[in-house]
Amino acid sequence: MSKIEILGLGAGDINQLPLGIYRKLIDAKKVIYTRTLDHPVIETLQKEGVVFSSFDAMYEAEDGFSAVYHNIAQFLLEKAGQEEIIYTVPGHPMLAEKTVQLLIEQDEITIEIIGGQSYLDALFASLKIDPIDGFQFVDGTSFERRQLNYEQHLVFCQVYDRFIASEVKLTLLEDLPPEYEVVLIEAAGTEDERLTRLPLEELDHSVEVNNLTSLYVPPVSHSQLNHTFSRIVEVMRTLRGPGGCPWDQAQTHESLREHTIEEVYELIDAIDNEDDDNIIEELGDLLMHIVLHSQIGEDAGYFTIDDVIHSITNKMIHRHPHVFGNADVDSIEEVVTNWDTLKQEEKGKARDSVLDGIPKHLPALAKAYKLQRKAAKVGFDWTEVADIWQKLEEEIAEVKEAITSRDIADIEDEFGDVLFVVANLIRFYKINPEVALNGANNKFTSRFTFIEETLKKSGKRFEESTLEEMDYYWNQAKEREGEA
Repeated sequence: MSKIEILGLGAGDINQLPLGIYRKLIDAKKVIYTRTLDHPVIETLQKEGVVFSSFDAMYEAEDGFSAVYHNIAQFLLEKAGQEEIIYTVPGHPMLAEKTVQLLIEQDEITIEIIGGQSYLDALFASLKIDPIDGFQFVDGTSFERRQLNYEQHLVFCQVYDRFIASEVKLTLLEDLPPEYEVVLIEAAGTEDERLTRLPLEELDHSVEVNNLTSLYVPPVSHSQLNHTFSRIVEVMRTLRGPGGCPWDQAQTHESLREHTIEEVYELIDAIDNEDDDNIIEELGDLLMHIVLHSQIGEDAGYFTIDDVIHSITNKMIHRHPHVFGNADVDSIEEVVTNWDTLKQEEKGKARDSVLDGIPKHLPALAKAYKLQRKAAKVGFDWTEVADIWQKLEEEIAEVKEAITSRDIADIEDEFGDVLFVVANLIRFYKINPEVALNGANNKFTSRFTFIEETLKKSGKRFEESTLEEMDYYWNQAKEREGEA
């Protein structure tokens, strides 16, 4: 079977190259393939007569590094099918070398790895850090923000040029302040070693980078990561813990009920007002309640925030088979139907009633809407909207009849029927009655407040104003809203 010998050239100059690897390269009577010529060891060996063939041209021909690495691996495998070859890479072959990993994955050609000095040893010495404190090594050309652990020593390798440096910087700025100090390390462990300390925002401005450049991000204190989910969980645990806040310590699921409901309505107000800043604040308040309820559950030994997240993640994946599975859907209606079916599967046994599952504390109008939606799903629904309008007229007539009889209980009952039919009528037009009524409430508040402010400017009180005058200001408020 053919063979590829992969030799590591070390992280620095010829003085760091192991004697055995040096002799193997000097004694080679054939062309040696190398990923790149841009390495001080190769420059020295070329002067001693060693012939190298590099893949530097491939970096210019391809748009991305992934394609380059696959092309290099494919070329080497084809060559190795004809003869045994030597392939050299910077540093150690098993450290941040994608081409080596691609070669190892196949089983047609024998791969023999002969080490070289890893530049990590020199890096730790240059930075004077101990990796036992926690260390993360990241490929600057291929990583995702979610992978980064800022509380450990963080090193980005393969920061070849300013473009990569810029991409790394932009990602880090999502989590770190512009002035956070980072360190660029060039040619670690060699005579040309250079460490440059600079603010993160200047990473790609004036400092030159090359294939021997790495970026070091010192550990970040957890208290500086207030935008992370783990931080708010920690804050809530502190508030509920010894020496924390008496109010937070005293809360229970029951005591928080009304506050949680208020937060939901405040979020709705912010959404209705199209106020992004307030939406951010109210979403934060709502998230705080979720974390607080979860901490109460953890303190009682029943569940944790991890259980909450695990539950909803599993639910979202299971109920979206058209995204995470092989199901096909052609419409939103199909998505909703699948959702209901999968939801029933999750609940296990069938419910006693189609109408089960509606929260008992739901506002009456919202509950009417949900009751009618559930009944409609099993076919108990109007087929023509004209029939609902006719039903509304019948109910209004019954209200008038009840008013004539002056029976308060009967009047209340008939008005309830009118509201129930109105909720059904609104549902038929695919509008949520709770949202519609909330919009009307906001509209009334805005117009009435305008009347109030206008009267104050004129030095009048409501008692001194006529209905006609207030109605005039009401119409002015409507005109300000762009209504007829």
